[in-house]
Amino acid sequence: MSTHSYSRCWLHLVWSTLHRERMLSKPVASKVSAYLSEYAQEKGIYMKISFVNPDHVHVLVDLPTNKTIEQVVQLFKGSSSHWINEQGLVNGRFAWGRGYGAFSVSQSGVAEVGRYIAKQDEHHHVKSFAEELKQFVERYGLVWRVEEETVETVSRVNGRTNTSLKRGVNERSNAQAPEETHL
Repeated sequence: MSTHSYSRCWLHLVWSTLHRERMLSKPVASKVSAYLSEYAQEKGIYMKISFVNPDHVHVLVDLPTNKTIEQVVQLFKGSSSHWINEQGLVNGRFAWGRGYGAFSVSQSGVAEVGRYIAKQDEHHHVKSFAEELKQFVERYGLVWRVEEETVETVSRVNGRTNTSLKRGVNERSNAQAPEETHL
């Protein structure tokens, strides 16, 4: 009997343009979305949906077993920024901003997240990208730090900071500085 790897790891990925500038017109955004879908297929990444806004992108992917989140985001951002510049789709040089958001999605939530991504136009008539990202960060139990543009990436259990929920691992004291990543 041969060994097989099975996984279903849905991720809602979000990233922005450099300095969150509104650089992508609707026609350009549509082309970038199509490019991302084709590129994902070429790289063996199942992308259920993508939506490119003037200043940020949402994609829903099933993370392949042979790639990390970082690798997938790097592939999408690197290839698409190169393609946008190569095609001359924007005035000046195009670049994505540093960082990204990666949010887990349960199998039962895939349809809902897909609808949310599909309705980005409507959604952003009411809420800015910064407000949207802050809401995601807080919904996933992270701490938004506007002044530092960082997110605290530790969990809190019973009011105490905890870096691991595994049995036998000591909890960290609240006095220690938490690890941080930049979005």
